[in-house]
Amino acid sequence: MECMDLEGLSEVARDHATKPRNYGPLDSCNAHACITGPCGDTVEIWLGVEDGVVRDAAFTTTGCGPSRACGSMATELVVGRSIQMALAMEQGDILKELEPLPEDHRHCALLAATVMKAAAQDFLDTHKTGSCGSCATDGCSSKGRRQGESDEDYMGRQELAQRLCQIKHKVLVLSGKGGVGKTTVAVNLAVSLSLAGKRVGLLDVDIHGPSVPKMLRLEGAPVMNEGSIILPIEIGDMKVLSIGFFLRSTDDAVIWRGPMKMGVIKQFLKDTDWGELDYLVIDSPPGTGDEPLSVCQLIENADGAVIVTTPQDVSVADVRRSISFCHALHMPVLGVVENMSGFACPHCGEITNIFKTGGGERMANEMGVPFLGRIPLDPQVGEACDAGTPYVHHYARSETAKAFEHVIQPILALDGAKTPPQTQKEMKQMRIALPLADGRLAMHFGHCERFALVDVDRPSKRVIKTEMVDAPEHQPGLLPRWLGEKGANVIIAGGMGSRAQTLFAEQGIQVVVGAPADTLENLVKAYLDDTLQSGENVCDH
Repeated sequence: MECMDLEGLSEVARDHATKPRNYGPLDSCNAHACITGPCGDTVEIWLGVEDGVVRDAAFTTTGCGPSRACGSMATELVVGRSIQMALAMEQGDILKELEPLPEDHRHCALLAATVMKAAAQDFLDTHKTGSCGSCATDGCSSKGRRQGESDEDYMGRQELAQRLCQIKHKVLVLSGKGGVGKTTVAVNLAVSLSLAGKRVGLLDVDIHGPSVPKMLRLEGAPVMNEGSIILPIEIGDMKVLSIGFFLRSTDDAVIWRGPMKMGVIKQFLKDTDWGELDYLVIDSPPGTGDEPLSVCQLIENADGAVIVTTPQDVSVADVRRSISFCHALHMPVLGVVENMSGFACPHCGEITNIFKTGGGERMANEMGVPFLGRIPLDPQVGEACDAGTPYVHHYARSETAKAFEHVIQPILALDGAKTPPQTQKEMKQMRIALPLADGRLAMHFGHCERFALVDVDRPSKRVIKTEMVDAPEHQPGLLPRWLGEKGANVIIAGGMGSRAQTLFAEQGIQVVVGAPADTLENLVKAYLDDTLQSGENVCDH
């Protein structure tokens, strides 16, 4: 076909009219439309869509040079963009790129845009998805144009929605204070979720102090692109993106104000090929400034935030502001993690409270948010971070790694895949803890002299080992954590307050209350034989 009527066209339009891109049908496509306009010209468009993104596009037309230019430009504009961008294409989008286009040929741009919309709608109808190409939720805020919203803003919001709809759960990691180990928690949280078999993305939005590349030994890793789409770095089954990947040197400083930071965070969310994920963990910088605010504004349906603190009052006071920040933005608080809570001996694993402990838990209770657990101060954590080796992966059997496993249980529950604690009958090997006084079960759990830790094999009803340990000095809330660190998973008690039972449940420890003041041997035998008679809880306060 000869390209006629090129007079008055811009250089770009002439180029598209004489050397059209992707002219003719695709070898394989999953969307198609053909429309004949009032002038008698026909435009036909084919789209190849993958994961909601237009990977290839082609067209033919029976029209003149301007018609060919408009069809070519329409396909070029959508390749590498979301199917929603194709659905939202307007005549003005094509005219803007081809200016100037003579007035008597503007209808060519309208026809090309109309056919592109029809092809996009064909894909959506065929795949029975919602307007953004990835969901069918009637109340989805991305389906309609907002009042006064420009075409550019509308298309950008649609693309962002399409990308985020492929991610089941979005979790922010926040802290009101620096130096509390927030990034350490974020990295190990992401790795723990990945080790649990989940598809995980880790996004570092700490623009001025990105630490994620260092902690994952990814410094200097090159970020690749497919057109305008950013491809995150993959480490195992986890995808990672950080501003640190784009710096020429680790010594480079990012000197940006709010709008620039908002722009790059939006790009990291909208223009990054995260694919389908179970979780996107977002590591934010300390405080309640531009970065966490931008994330909360861009992700309208985030599952919530994990708040990291250390036990000291000065840290807890600052972290309270993070919780208030979440409340102000209607962001759910998934829970508080008390990091650096006690010192884990690298030789025996025993926890020593060098600093005060429990500040994070008290703060969580006072502010009415969940407490996820304590992470002890472990020298190996610092060594792992500096070496770029995720702690929970390389020290999976340590007490600190077990603490991380406990912390992620409520996060796993978001996916409906929380591993339920084993019932007493399901456990094959267990460690039973019994508080003793004068050789018999102590009726008041928190004031016993010592504990018996009994390792048993449930199927054979055999006692493997019995260990006697002196009870620690009485402190409110101490025993659940202490016994958890000792490896206990069942407690037999005469009496126990409801608050203590809740704390044991948070440690994943089952509690049997109301047991008689019998000997250790008789109680363990009765428990294994399922004949243990439990009566009234003599200490329910």
